[in-house]
Amino acid sequence: MKKTITDKNNGLDYTLVGEVYLPNLVSTETNYEIGIWGQRHLDYIKKHRKVFYTSLLTNCKLNSYLHDVDVRATEMYDRLVKQLKEQQDVTEKLKAEDMMTWVQAMNNINNRAREIVNSEVIYSV
Repeated sequence: MKKTITDKNNGLDYTLVGEVYLPNLVSTETNYEIGIWGQRHLDYIKKHRKVFYTSLLTNCKLNSYLHDVDVRATEMYDRLVKQLKEQQDVTEKLKAEDMMTWVQAMNNINNRAREIVNSEVIYSV
C-alpha cells in the first residue's frame, strides 16, 4: 500500500497510519482578524450553506474567505455612506446648524447602507 495518496474528489492528501489512511489536516492559512461583517456572514453560512461552510473549513480556506468578505463589505459600506451623504447634502455645516436633523439623516443613511451590504454581500454566496 502507498504511504500517501491524494483524493481527486476533494483534493485532500491522506497518510497511511497502520492500516488506515488519515487526512493531512494542517492549516496553511494565516489567521486574519474577522470583523463584524465577516462574523455575520459566518453565522449565515453555518446555518444556511452547511456544505459550503464545511468545504471551506476542511480546505483551510474559511478564515481567508471571511476576511475577504469582511474587507469587501467594509469598503462597500464606507463607499455607500459617502455617496448617500453627498446625494442628500448631509454636511458638517448641517451638523453645526441643526444637530437633530443631521443625526436623523445619518441614522437613515447608515441603516440604508447596512441593508444594502447585508443583501448583496453578507446574506448571499
